[in-house]
Amino acid sequence: MIANQNMAAGRWLSVIGIGEDGLDGLGVEARRRIAEAEIVFGGKRHLALAATEITGESRPWPSPFDSEMQAVLALRGKKVCVLASGDPFLYGVGTTLARHVPAGEMHVIPAPSAFSLAAGRLGWALPEIETVSLHGKAISLIRPLLHPGTRILALTSDSDAPGKIANYLTELGFGLSRLTILEALGGRDERLTTMRADHVMPERINPLNVLAIELASAGPIGMTSLSSGLPESLFEHDGQLTKREIRAVTLSSLAPLRGELLWDIGAGSGSIAIEWMLRHPSMRAIAVESNGERAERIGRNATTLGVPGLVVAKGTAPEALTGLPAPDAIFIGGGGSEPGVMGAAIASLKPGGRLVANAVTLEMEAVLIARHAALGGELIRLAVSRAAPVGTMTGWRPAMPVTQWIWKKP
Repeated sequence: MIANQNMAAGRWLSVIGIGEDGLDGLGVEARRRIAEAEIVFGGKRHLALAATEITGESRPWPSPFDSEMQAVLALRGKKVCVLASGDPFLYGVGTTLARHVPAGEMHVIPAPSAFSLAAGRLGWALPEIETVSLHGKAISLIRPLLHPGTRILALTSDSDAPGKIANYLTELGFGLSRLTILEALGGRDERLTTMRADHVMPERINPLNVLAIELASAGPIGMTSLSSGLPESLFEHDGQLTKREIRAVTLSSLAPLRGELLWDIGAGSGSIAIEWMLRHPSMRAIAVESNGERAERIGRNATTLGVPGLVVAKGTAPEALTGLPAPDAIFIGGGGSEPGVMGAAIASLKPGGRLVANAVTLEMEAVLIARHAALGGELIRLAVSRAAPVGTMTGWRPAMPVTQWIWKKP
């Protein structure tokens, strides 16, 4: 009990979620904390919604937004209140604050999130649908979710976003999908509009909107399989592409875990890094590529396939590895036989991290055999043959065999 009292006494910062219904949607405790605050931070819209309850100083967020929260932190010890949209910890300012303020110093009172309000209007069970924030992000981030029958709630950026998303869906073959634009949820101007993705959008859409998508498909154009080893046709490349079957085995050897960071050294088309990130939204990757044209191509492939957050580091290893955050896993597909590359990769890898390297040349194979002899791990040979025409008949055409070294750092 004493610990709880001490924690309550140390909570100088109140974080209050507020909806479009303003003060009417807040409880007694939330309104009291707003009224008692010496300084109240928030967007101009939030401050206007709570204006009649604010007795202290109102401070709109600066532009550009200060992600370090210096103005808030400078007031530690005073009674400070931050107003946020809906649930502050669902793509909100609460997440930013928590990076700088311990939980024991905050008192958080959330309001219903935009996702909760939308699900309530549509009668959708939140655990059974996909949710994604496209606010300030590339629309292609939605692509890994595009499977027929899937229901998606997407937070958007502005009044133009629903039309852009509808066009994107139509281009990928999902024009028959049912869209519902939910505007100003919880407020006096709330409105729901339903249409097909390939139909004309309303002329005016409230910039505060959520887009609900019920996916239908006229064909498999835009679908990205959940399996490893995506078809080679999905990637733009100049021949520097890990073949589908080898890619599937390589991803299995890398053994991705949630939230991990991969270095893809000698990334070529970026296929390994892209498929690594497609395993889960928390996955991160850095593609290291010395060829400028290929580096640009990696960025295009990442955006097209729905992982626009892939970082492309243009440069030659090992020099290009300097200063990069330490990886949980490393894949070396090109340039591994160059002096210093393998050593730098091993030194940079976190303890317990995995390194997977593929070789198609004798020179790179010799490097892997030597490392295996010195450090152990697993050495395997992968050989794939594909059926192809032989005159008027069909025969097997073998691809170049791949030697793969799999090693876990002690």
